[in-house]
Amino acid sequence: MPSPEPPRPEPSIEDFVGEPTRDLSAWRWLWEGNRSFPVVNRRTGFAGWAERLLKRLARPFRPAVTLPQHDLWVRQQTFNLIVLENLEFLQRAPSDFIRDLRQVRDDLVRDVQNNHRRITYLEAFPREVLTDFNQHTDALYALMDQRLDRYRRQSQHYWSRLGSLLAMVSETEGEPVSRAALEEVWKDQGYLELEDRFRGTREEISNRAEAYLGFLEGKGAVLDLGCGRGEMLTVLGEHGLSARGVDQSEEMVAHCKSLGLTADRADLFGTLEEAREGSLGGVLSVHVIEHLEPTDLDRLVRLAWRALEPNGTLILETPNPLSLVVAARNFWLDPTHRRPVHPATLMLLFEQAGFDPVERLDLRPFEAGDRLPEIDLADLSDEMKPVADHINRLRDQLDELLYGFQDYAMVGTKPQ
Repeated sequence: MPSPEPPRPEPSIEDFVGEPTRDLSAWRWLWEGNRSFPVVNRRTGFAGWAERLLKRLARPFRPAVTLPQHDLWVRQQTFNLIVLENLEFLQRAPSDFIRDLRQVRDDLVRDVQNNHRRITYLEAFPREVLTDFNQHTDALYALMDQRLDRYRRQSQHYWSRLGSLLAMVSETEGEPVSRAALEEVWKDQGYLELEDRFRGTREEISNRAEAYLGFLEGKGAVLDLGCGRGEMLTVLGEHGLSARGVDQSEEMVAHCKSLGLTADRADLFGTLEEAREGSLGGVLSVHVIEHLEPTDLDRLVRLAWRALEPNGTLILETPNPLSLVVAARNFWLDPTHRRPVHPATLMLLFEQAGFDPVERLDLRPFEAGDRLPEIDLADLSDEMKPVADHINRLRDQLDELLYGFQDYAMVGTKPQ
């Protein structure tokens, strides 16, 4: 910031002695005040002495000389002031003009800079939009390619299945068998789509399967009842466990075999009945027992106890009916579900069959964003904190009742 200019000294008569000042304000001071202009004696010697003497002798006659000239003097004074006024205007005009020019220049520079930024933005905008559009288009093309590949594989699979069914129809007498075969394919494909949509991806199921490794490692062969898409078989095989699966869906079994897994299309109960007593290190069944009648569930637990070796493990996973959200909503997304299985009931069946110890594992808690909100006590006054804390405790109880865990697993060990 420029420092302020120092104040100008007051004008004086000395400013006009010798070389007169060029300061117009000093001249205005002189003429407005009608100051007496000094008469300077520039001569020296005898001439100077004579000039000074004459001035002293003329001093008494000054009023007599100046009075007749008063009107002329006033006119001269007015003229001088008008000249000063115009000179001051002319002196100010360039500075005002320069200031206006500078303001115009600054405005023009600012406008040019703004226009430059706008032009730069407008030049870059099409490139950015085009880049984003190309990236979005590439992503869409990639997604379309993936879906087209999926649809291509599915179409090829359905075409092959249709060919095999036509061959079956041509070799089978009577329509009921051919209709039943077509219905079976329809059900298999429908259930495969249902699992893909509601049970989760293969990666999610595989991550959940690792919770059972500690109960099965170091034991004999594991049988997966209702192996589905083979997630459990894959995880068990990756950890060096001998495992095979059975499923009633030909579609599921074919899918497992395409992954290099050991799986057969067979009845769950028939497989357990045919198993040699004490021949299995573990029996695993994930989201199957909710499809069974209560008497069939009891039979499955007893047959598993027979097929397991001493210290063998039975693991049954199912949706958790202790969560009202699961029992009243999520459970019924699968139309093949019959009834939820209460964990206390299932534990009793394990104990009656002879398993000891029996342990319940709570699985898959609901995400925090899906649960009931909690009051933050930090922002409340001391008077309100006890009330809010009591509400939070009630919230915890209600939240546990509504949500809790989505699934549970019952784990029983056959005594040695």
